[in-house]
Amino acid sequence: MHIKDKLALAEAAGRPGISFEFFPPKTAQGVQNLYDRMDRMHGLGPSFIDITWGAGGRLAELTCEMVHVAQSVYGLETCMHLTCTDMPRERVDDALQSAFKAGCTNILALRGDPPREKEAWEQTEGGFRYARDLVQYIREKYGNHFDIGVAGYPEGCEDEEDPELLMKYLKEKVDAGGTFIITQMFYDADNFLDWVKKCRQAGIKVPIIPGIMPISTYAAFIRRTNWVKCAVPKGWMEALEPVKNDDAAVKQIGKALVSEMCRKLLENGINHLHFYTMNLAQSTTMVLEELNLKPSTETPLQKPLPWRKSLGLGRREEDVRPIFWRHRHQSYVARTQSWDEFPNGRWTDSRSPAFGELDVYGIGLKGTNEQNIKLWGEPKSVRDLSDIFVRFLEHKLDRLPWSESAITQESEIIKDDLIDLNNRGFLTINSQPAINGAKSSHPIYGWGPRNGYVYQKAYLELLISPALIDEVVRRIESNADLTYHCINKDGELKTNSSDTPNAVTWGIFASKEVIQPTIVETVSFLAWKDEAYRLGDDWAKCHDASSASRKLIQNTMDTWYLVNIGKAPSIPFVYFLTSMLTNCFSE
Repeated sequence: MHIKDKLALAEAAGRPGISFEFFPPKTAQGVQNLYDRMDRMHGLGPSFIDITWGAGGRLAELTCEMVHVAQSVYGLETCMHLTCTDMPRERVDDALQSAFKAGCTNILALRGDPPREKEAWEQTEGGFRYARDLVQYIREKYGNHFDIGVAGYPEGCEDEEDPELLMKYLKEKVDAGGTFIITQMFYDADNFLDWVKKCRQAGIKVPIIPGIMPISTYAAFIRRTNWVKCAVPKGWMEALEPVKNDDAAVKQIGKALVSEMCRKLLENGINHLHFYTMNLAQSTTMVLEELNLKPSTETPLQKPLPWRKSLGLGRREEDVRPIFWRHRHQSYVARTQSWDEFPNGRWTDSRSPAFGELDVYGIGLKGTNEQNIKLWGEPKSVRDLSDIFVRFLEHKLDRLPWSESAITQESEIIKDDLIDLNNRGFLTINSQPAINGAKSSHPIYGWGPRNGYVYQKAYLELLISPALIDEVVRRIESNADLTYHCINKDGELKTNSSDTPNAVTWGIFASKEVIQPTIVETVSFLAWKDEAYRLGDDWAKCHDASSASRKLIQNTMDTWYLVNIGKAPSIPFVYFLTSMLTNCFSE
């Protein structure tokens, strides 16, 4: 979706919008850390993020890769920076094509800074001299596919301090096809507001987004203000200077100062704040909390679906997925990326066998061997394994091999039941409580348009010992209201489910057909089975081949059964658990 359209929707709804800037890290670990942070910051509800252009070589490739991951995996509307620096036309074409294929529809077109080895900016042979030329080229090449942003300088820039000339250049960029403006960072709200008035007087009518740099440390604050030569109000220095060696105090005072500036902008008609995060979350989050812009139980994010949508090319209308990948979003996107079309309205069996192979990047176990041993320890018994799962349910661990993130709020109402199951040796890897007609605006269970109602079948997926599996299956089959799939590593399947997809989540909304965004389906379960056992194998291989932990985990993966069970929402989850699985475990 175009940024200008997102801004218009937010303004019509009377709520301020936010966005974040990230840049490509220089190390592989830094990239993974940033992806994890982007994933978490999605929960702050940004309208979009932008990713700076890493000029030259691997960093340029990384910008394109990050745009793809942000769009397709994390469902973040992304704006890709593109500069003229060291960019001949063919490289510009490659970058634009990469953004297009990633599903990106927003570009921030910049001239860019000179390379570090050069003092002055020079035009690249075969490239563009001015941002205006780059804007015009993108517009000619791609029409209206891209919303094109340009940079604004309320306090001047290094190459040109004449405000009238800068205003002239800004108008030229807009006239060439720029549809929104993001400004350089500043701390003088009055000057910015005056500059916005001058833009309007100059005939610049497109949205203007202020660039906000939160304050994390005093040294970083001074370094960045000196770098862009932005004015700092006298009172700010008087507040920060005395505590410059106390990072915690600097953060608190910086939060108050930046928040007050943002508040003044919002009170004067500015409806969007763009945060230069420097790839960090804390200082930005603190400002959002101070402004009451951080989502909460009282003001939750409105989710279009119960799972996070992908914004990759061709996936924006996707609205049905199997529940098995509920906590493995990146893996699901990777394994389905070759599909020509994605389920919309209903799941079709013909699509199911097309899941990609397990060697696709992003499907294996997260973390290094050392990190995973530190996180999960070295289990020596089934009881030790159970304890790991219980610690996850108690929020003492932030992930399991089958879950890339911490347990969600949704699971709180069944947490005690899940803990009880794991304490008895049933290792639960996926679940959802029964929900019978919750409002679509519910802060935890809600999704979809307002004034609707959402439903869920109780669902449980778990690993069960071969010593117990026959009794568990017998008990399940004795209840006609239950559906199940049971499979071992070799692919021996038992099920009482039909071949047709079975909805486990659905919603009822005014003037719409019933929406069924989450399903259980046999062929998809077979594809998930391979991945689930592969993740357990990867966990085992974190340990030395001769270790007791390696043997325990590998034996569990080789002999235990993967089972999913579903129950209609009219019966509480606790009854479903206790009636079916009581006293099945003994050590």
